[in-house]
Amino acid sequence: MYLIFMILAANFQDIMFPVLMVLAIIIFGFLSYYLGRKQTILRKFSKFNLRSINQFKNNELTKITGKVLHVHEPFVAPFTKRKCVIYYIKIEQKKSSGKNSYWKTLVEEEKVQDFFIKVEGEVVMVKPVKEPKNYYNYLVEDKSVSSGFLNNPTPEFKKILNRYNIESETILGFNKTLRYSERILEVGETVTIGGVAKWKSIKEPIKGYSYSKIAALESSVTQKLIITDLPEAKTQKRKRI
Repeated sequence: MYLIFMILAANFQDIMFPVLMVLAIIIFGFLSYYLGRKQTILRKFSKFNLRSINQFKNNELTKITGKVLHVHEPFVAPFTKRKCVIYYIKIEQKKSSGKNSYWKTLVEEEKVQDFFIKVEGEVVMVKPVKEPKNYYNYLVEDKSVSSGFLNNPTPEFKKILNRYNIESETILGFNKTLRYSERILEVGETVTIGGVAKWKSIKEPIKGYSYSKIAALESSVTQKLIITDLPEAKTQKRKRI
C-alpha cells in the first residue's frame, strides 16, 4: 500500500508541475495585459461623462473626442517629421549581463504644448504640463526602427542617432543592437481627452474664435488630464454604479 501511495504521489507531482507552470504563465500574461498602460488608461475613462461641448458643466469629470488643432507653432516629430502637439521618443540599446540580456534606455524625450480639440465647429482648450506633470497619456506607436547584427541602421535612423550623439557601431566596427520608438499626437488627428470641465473667460483674443468664454478640460489636485489616440476610448461609456 505504501509503495502504491508513493507511486501515485510521484505521478501527481509530475502532473501538477506542468499544470502549475501553465497557470503561472496564464496569470502573468493576464496581469501584464490588465495592468498595462493601454488597458489602464481605458479603465480610467470609465469614470468620465461623455459630453458635447455645449453640455459642459463646471467641475464635472468630462471626456470628449475631436480633432487636434495647434495653438502655438507645432513640434516636428524627430523621425516622421509630422507636425504635432505631443511627441514621445525612446532610444534603447540591448545589453548583456552574464546569461541575461536587457534593454538600456539611452534617450527618453517627451514634449507637450497647449492645444485645442475641435468638435463640430466648437473648440475645447487643453493645457498639458510636464512639471509638475498634470496628465496621463497613451499614444499609439507611430514609428519604430532598429539596427543590429546584419541589420545596418537606415540613413534616417542614423540621423536620429547622430542628433542624440549615439554611435551605431562598437569600437570593433560591429553594429550595436539599437531600437527607436516614436509616438505622436499629430495636428488634425482624432484624440480623446478626459478632464475637469471648465468655462474660462478669454482675456486675450484667440484667432478665429469670437466668443468671450471657452470650454476647457483641466487637471485638478485629485484628477490628471487623460489623453489618448486609441480608437477604443472614444466609444467607451461611463460605467454605471
